[in-house]
Amino acid sequence: MSELTARIRAVLDLNVASSREEVGRHEYDGVVQDLSPSGISSGLARLSAARSAGPALDDPHDEAHLRAFEDLQQVTYGSLELHRRSPLRLLDELDLAVYDKDYGPAAERAAARARHVAAWPAAIDAGLASLDQLSAPVAQAMLRAVRGLAAGLPPGIDPPTRDAALVAHARLVARMERAAAEGDPSAALGAAGLSALMGTSEAATVDVPGLAEQADAERDRLLGRLRESCALIDPARDPLELARSLVRDHPDRAGVLTAARDLTAQAIEFTASRDLVPYHDGTCLVDEAPESKRWSVAMIYMNAPFEPDGPSYYYVTPPDESWPAEQAEEWLEMFSAATLPAITVHEVAPGHFSHGRALRRAPSQVRRALWSMAFAEGWAHYAEELCVEEGFLSEDPRFAIGVWLEALVRVTRLACALGVHAGGMTVADAARRFEADTHLLGPAALSEARRATFDPTYGRYTWGKLEIMRLRSRAQAAWGAGFTLQRFHRSLLELGAPPLGLIGTAVERG
Repeated sequence: MSELTARIRAVLDLNVASSREEVGRHEYDGVVQDLSPSGISSGLARLSAARSAGPALDDPHDEAHLRAFEDLQQVTYGSLELHRRSPLRLLDELDLAVYDKDYGPAAERAAARARHVAAWPAAIDAGLASLDQLSAPVAQAMLRAVRGLAAGLPPGIDPPTRDAALVAHARLVARMERAAAEGDPSAALGAAGLSALMGTSEAATVDVPGLAEQADAERDRLLGRLRESCALIDPARDPLELARSLVRDHPDRAGVLTAARDLTAQAIEFTASRDLVPYHDGTCLVDEAPESKRWSVAMIYMNAPFEPDGPSYYYVTPPDESWPAEQAEEWLEMFSAATLPAITVHEVAPGHFSHGRALRRAPSQVRRALWSMAFAEGWAHYAEELCVEEGFLSEDPRFAIGVWLEALVRVTRLACALGVHAGGMTVADAARRFEADTHLLGPAALSEARRATFDPTYGRYTWGKLEIMRLRSRAQAAWGAGFTLQRFHRSLLELGAPPLGLIGTAVERG
């Protein structure tokens, strides 16, 4: 594995879980980041020292990319101190699912997992030493996920190590339960804090009120597209009412994997036939999610840029066989004929899986190692509408309906993140907005609303998509008759997963 520069290493040391799992730097296997006050101070000091001592990169785009990530660490851990407000980073650090991925010999992965579990007590105590600003809304939103961490403990761990990990986990759960009952009733970062977090990470200036207006305009556009697509099935019915009936058409539990595998093959073949992305190689396997990832309906586990070439995994999660029938039915609606195709093109092709194949070829360490999640999620979200434009499953209007439904959920996330953190919106207000503007109702709407409290940038899907669509229009104007989707996508993905404020390089150099 290639040696990293000191500046990149200092950034990755402050993001151990994602460096191991997403980037594929497996020297971090069995290591848990020290989230204590002293651990964070030491990490930030190393970051500053590396930046001062390290030379600027030869490529000005890559230098700006790296500086954005250096600045983000200072905002995340320094000015905003998010590790004091939320257990999200600690939750990521404790997660063991990465060792289920076949990136190396099974014995080595098992040994690393055992070291990781042995590190739980110290890691949890370090995290708890920092977690002194945990609000009630964040604790309430994350309590279930924190409790579920114990499900990821493998049976092969020796009993004393397992027992120590469970005792430490109980301390974390107790802190969460106390905060859920007694914590600060507000989780808001404030407009300045939210703007700093979003803008620094993307090397951009964020106008929160202006972005809220964009979210409203995009919602209105999507509702219009949904109305057009639903009219092909029943022009007399309210579109959201029709959509809520369409999601009831889904496979049973046993059929979920079959449906996902069929759609994966179709999405990959379609993407290749239209040459929508630079690379069409690699293998994407479809399987049930491992226990520790079963909170998610579907996700991609990409063959990471620094790993040996191997398969990626598209994980789907059928309902648990022990669930009551009503709960299982609600979960299965997310695998409907109107929604699973959109989810699949997002996660697989031309979405995350295809992007992952390009990330492996990105021409610098910075581009392979440091990812803007607003770009990564924005690309996959853009891929959904791209497939509508290019005619994927065009004979069935349910595909386009599913794309508009998914997009409405994501634009509502953006509106609610801005509202909760900068606009005085409560979780209850956010849940009502999800019920008004999307097909989600009741517990599903409330779950989405609660996510805004601990994931203040979860509007990144729509923000990223809108910026990519704007850049495409700019490329069309600049390149004229020389514009093609293939040229635009190749030039864009050659940048890796750049901060949104830097994606203009794709047009300038394309």
